[in-house]
Amino acid sequence: MDGSSEQPKVTAGVDIGDKYSYLCLIDTQSGEVIEEGRLRTTPEAFRRRFASEQPMRIAIEAGTHSPWVSRLLEGCAHEVLVANARKLRLIYANKRKTDEVDAENLARLARLDPKLLYPLRHRGEGSQAHLALIRSREALVSSRTQLVNHVRGAVKSFGARLPKCPARSFHKSRPRHKVCDTCAYLAWQKQ
Repeated sequence: MDGSSEQPKVTAGVDIGDKYSYLCLIDTQSGEVIEEGRLRTTPEAFRRRFASEQPMRIAIEAGTHSPWVSRLLEGCAHEVLVANARKLRLIYANKRKTDEVDAENLARLARLDPKLLYPLRHRGEGSQAHLALIRSREALVSSRTQLVNHVRGAVKSFGARLPKCPARSFHKSRPRHKVCDTCAYLAWQKQ
């Protein structure tokens, strides 16, 4: 928003899903539902739906898609509130939980008092990319460690005592055997 104290005429709640997102628009003054519907969860669909709208307050839940959705909606000059769903009992403990109900509840909470959403701010796209790279590397290293440990454990279960083969060189060929001792032992067992 432009920083003025004027409240937007429309408040929206969007329940974001992997394929489709559900939208509920509420008149800020009366609290009446103006529009309900769904749209594809793609940048093109969101841009097409929100780019030409007057600035509004839009509430979304924090989740997988919320970083890019919040950046896109803010780029369309809307005030975006990213709700911390873990602190919203109305959302997570609702017995009538549907995407439509969640979208309406988000809109009504944003209309009444944005602080009720326990809003959070996503990091920037650059920081998000760096963190994704770090987490991806951690997942790869962890998977590799599990595989190395599995192979070592499988060989030990046959009663073999293997020469030391450090994890950092597990994948490298060794001059004496051309392959790691563990891999050589498994190959020998197949003969």
